[in-house]
Amino acid sequence: MTYSMTAFARKDVRADWGTASWEIRSVNQRYLEAYLRLPESFRSFDPVIREKLRAKLNRGKVEIQLRFDAATADANALAFNSALAEMLMARASELAAKAPQAQINVLDVLRWPGVMNAPEADLDAISEALLAAFDEGLEDFIAARGREGENLKALIEARLDGVLAEVAKVREKMPEVLAWQRERMQSRFEEAKVELDPARLEQEMVMLASRVDVAEELDRLESHVKETRKILKTKGAIGRRLDFMMQEFNREANTLGSKSINSEITASSVELKVLIEQMREQIQNIE
Repeated sequence: MTYSMTAFARKDVRADWGTASWEIRSVNQRYLEAYLRLPESFRSFDPVIREKLRAKLNRGKVEIQLRFDAATADANALAFNSALAEMLMARASELAAKAPQAQINVLDVLRWPGVMNAPEADLDAISEALLAAFDEGLEDFIAARGREGENLKALIEARLDGVLAEVAKVREKMPEVLAWQRERMQSRFEEAKVELDPARLEQEMVMLASRVDVAEELDRLESHVKETRKILKTKGAIGRRLDFMMQEFNREANTLGSKSINSEITASSVELKVLIEQMREQIQNIE
């Protein structure tokens, strides 16, 4: 499958300990670069996430952000230490007997350290849940890259069909172009009243045909189309190989244009360059 370097995915998590969300986005980049924004409590995720990315991705600038909101403990979730409270009340009563003017404040007893405790969050369990959610988000992210990559592949395939159409058009036109050039040369000789030996004329035509012959360039363009389609079916990172193929396409299109002696051949050369540039722009986003 062909993968794009441009994608976005979001994974939300809701649990008793609170809520969290992972956001993963990427754009094209020559190499794999990761930028992580994590809450201070989860900084330990950094090397783990980077290792997961290296195992799944090859290229792209990837930005990852984790948003975490801990749940606020409610009154029902508070743990009451009744033994400690009773002991404090007993000591307070003893002191009140000695100082009748003193009053026992129940709220002060409840505020005493250890009487009312909010349950501590299990950080290991939270971390495990968050990393599991990241794995799911990463799979969604890769799937999004795959869908976008297949769209890019279809666009490139359509341009490759266009290249073959232009190649076929030039092949069909070349005999007519050579015949036109032969008539043109004979007409000029006749206008100049120059008589050439038929063998010499044929020799001149052969030399002209060799200078404007584009069969080799057309063969190479067809070969490049086959190779590009083969690369598109290859697994793994293929963007750089495709980019190299676009350079080869351009080389043949430029040579075709330089050999052109006909406006229609020139038009085909220009159209080829347009198709190649359109493919090159799409390939910049392929992993």
